[in-house]
Amino acid sequence: MDLTQASDVELVEALASGDATALAEFNRRYHDRMLLLAKRVLGQHDGAEDVVQEAYLRLHRSADRYRPTARFSTWLYRIVLNLCRDRLRQVRRRPLELKIDAPDKADSQPAVRLEKSETALRIRQAVQALPERQRIAFVLHRYRRQSHQEIARSTGWSTSAIESLLSRAYQRLRDSLRDLV
Repeated sequence: MDLTQASDVELVEALASGDATALAEFNRRYHDRMLLLAKRVLGQHDGAEDVVQEAYLRLHRSADRYRPTARFSTWLYRIVLNLCRDRLRQVRRRPLELKIDAPDKADSQPAVRLEKSETALRIRQAVQALPERQRIAFVLHRYRRQSHQEIARSTGWSTSAIESLLSRAYQRLRDSLRDLV
């Protein structure tokens, strides 16, 4: 079977049957999205890479237990989120490193680049300062563009809890970034 044409469910079945090349296809399809999700939840690139690698190991080990009751991506995001939460608990007492993204190459003026990077840093710091559950809900909603129902499936939280978490997260961000508007 051509794995590049296989559905996610067929890939999981191939992986469960011992076809390790299915893992490479999952990597091609989901690596960037998983890495971005982990980076946004954790606030650091190095830890995010570790989380994604661990997610692949867990995917490989638990492929035979996957039941297609929800989209595969929902299941995979849940693995990544659980690993992020575990990692956040481990480093709770250490401050998270925040890295500034590379400035836009289109901006040739140093003052514009500096202002954009300072604003981006402030936003990342505000997101990182959110309580864990609010931060996870916010990242899935704002950056992964998931609906409240999708977030509920990814996290195992109720839809009403998601609505409450998002409401509080957005309010906190508005309060802490008020001077940027």
